[in-house]
Amino acid sequence: MEVSSAQVAQMVRKILAQMQGEGAAEGGVPVGISNRHIHLSVADLEKLFGKGYELTPMKDLSQPGQYACKECLTLVGPSLRPIENVRVLGPVRSKSQVEISLTDSYALKVKPPVRESGNVAGSAPIRIIGPKGVVELEEGCIIANRHIHMSPSDAAVYGVADGDLVTVDVNGAKRTRWYDVQIRVSEAFRLEMHVDTDDANAAGIRNGSKVKIVKE
Repeated sequence: MEVSSAQVAQMVRKILAQMQGEGAAEGGVPVGISNRHIHLSVADLEKLFGKGYELTPMKDLSQPGQYACKECLTLVGPSLRPIENVRVLGPVRSKSQVEISLTDSYALKVKPPVRESGNVAGSAPIRIIGPKGVVELEEGCIIANRHIHMSPSDAAVYGVADGDLVTVDVNGAKRTRWYDVQIRVSEAFRLEMHVDTDDANAAGIRNGSKVKIVKE
């Protein structure tokens, strides 16, 4: 059977992607530590910074298309003790969302649920203060669940699918094991596990530390 050049190119891409995935599996999954941050809708961005305002990209994040912005805001909860200089991440979203740690929730006296990013229905209310205005979110404050971003080729190597929950071994200063870590698969994702500062500090790990998915 004659094979076209397009088919050969497709096969080469598939093999290279698999090799990259196998290398990632052997070396473990790199960790990215998420500090408290804010995602804004266009409407809330304009309430906080003024009509027609656009975010100012400062630094690209590990996931393609995501970036930290120069803009920072203040969070206020029922305690009335503000947490200042909370970084805004871009690009803008359809709904505003605030991601904090459990430690932050004690300071703010809010009760955010542990959720997948983007799932804000029924989550905790929070007040966001900006230079030009205030946004009162009736829902939108969460503690992000532990999750691993990966490409389809990585998912094939690890034998997982989008939405699966896996167990992860952490060989940090305080060796531990994390359960119910969500797998998130997309062509746009780069292999990386995301945890918040509470998890990272408890395990004694830092950005770039490697963890391993456990085969049970």
